[in-house]
Amino acid sequence: MKLENNWRHKTLENLEKTTISKSTYDSHLVRRCTELYKIPLDQFTTEDLRIMIGQQIGLKFLMPLAIETLSQDLFAEGNLYEGDLLKSVLSVDTVFWDNNKECWQNLNELIKDRRQDIKKAKFDTINFDNFKKQK
Repeated sequence: MKLENNWRHKTLENLEKTTISKSTYDSHLVRRCTELYKIPLDQFTTEDLRIMIGQQIGLKFLMPLAIETLSQDLFAEGNLYEGDLLKSVLSVDTVFWDNNKECWQNLNELIKDRRQDIKKAKFDTINFDNFKKQK
């Protein structure tokens, strides 16, 4: 996937050229996603990636950052538990993987020798594996 040179210094709002309007549903998660939409990607933490990817927001831009984080520590931890970022990434809808084969290949390369560890952690890989079956 081809991204502009300085994409990491931009917000999802800038990159997706859209704004998130204030929701009538007021929850901590909704407020945090709205805040994160306006924060430059190079300021995202593991927890920020986990939250947004878990909500399927900004995947085109956030998945490469998540894969970089996972390449340093496959079981990187946000605020929930060890491996919570990986669990969110593996749960992404199959449609994303269909449209972003390079991301799928990069993640597959990271996890191929760690499948037993992932299974032991009881992380669901069905969405990720469904893409593989379709290849």
